Amino acid sequence: MGTARIIEKTGNIIEYYIEDRLKNSLDNKVIPSLHTKDKDCVLVIDGREGCGKSTFAIQLGKYIDPTLNLSRIVFSPDAFRQAVLDAKKGEVIIYDEAFTGFSSRASLSPINKVLVSLAMQMRQKNLCILIVLPTIFLLDRYMALFRTRALIHIFESKGRRGYFRLYNYRLKKLLILLGAKTMTYNNKLVRSNFRGRFYGKFALGDDKLEKKYRKMKEQALADSEKTSMTSAQVRYKEQRDLILYLLRKNTNLTYQELSNYIADYDIMLSFQQIGKICAKFGDIAKVNDKIEKKDSKILNKSIKEVEIKDYDENSSKNEDFD
Repeated sequence: MGTARIIEKTGNIIEYYIEDRLKNSLDNKVIPSLHTKDKDCVLVIDGREGCGKSTFAIQLGKYIDPTLNLSRIVFSPDAFRQAVLDAKKGEVIIYDEAFTGFSSRASLSPINKVLVSLAMQMRQKNLCILIVLPTIFLLDRYMALFRTRALIHIFESKGRRGYFRLYNYRLKKLLILLGAKTMTYNNKLVRSNFRGRFYGKFALGDDKLEKKYRKMKEQALADSEKTSMTSAQVRYKEQRDLILYLLRKNTNLTYQELSNYIADYDIMLSFQQIGKICAKFGDIAKVNDKIEKKDSKILNKSIKEVEIKDYDENSSKNEDFD
């Protein structure tokens, strides 16, 4: 099993699990391209809300660039622009899209513009940019098709978090071109065998730093919610909420089932958010609406206790970042 072992300048040692195949690809493809081949690297990490995208992005970023710290994890287009301008050669910057379940191409328009306008800066500085967002289908088409090197899709399996699937440059383009209309990852013609697991270790340091990061993210989410909506957006939101409640009332789907169902139609809402929406109309949560956090103990296991399951041993060895 792979282990990321990072020794910071302060002497602090950070260790966490990293899947062997992913580690080898980073060592042999991504990191050399930044430091010896004069290239940049833009990776997209997507998945539903609460599936562990940010945790995985930080683990990935810290392995690629051991100097990564909170100052280069940003949540807004303006902060991202400044981070790129201030960055040194070969550094990692993580753009973690601050969204509240009302995400759309319109809401991502500012970061799409910034990404395109800063493409040359990113290239000249050989930066590694990790873009964390709900789905790659919302990203600017030019960036998604031609400037991103790979897509890493984070997902749950049987209610357990901590799984990823990597689409290399070729597969990622096919996924976007063939799945653009339905925004689905389940296309028979686009199958990635590069799969693995990760666990919930905060890769930047101790609990104090993690709490600071959580506060930063919460503030970014709060700030994004303060942005005033147009009357049309307010009307759409009210209609969406009513339709969700009626769907719940007439189908008896659980909040989690509703979340899974609407995710295929570019509506990213967690089961907690759906619960709050339905409660506005007098809906009462039932026993089967309470999702147990079965993964909490697994995510905190030590590296030695980790067992990778559900991994496809027949994966193609050539299906990496290129």
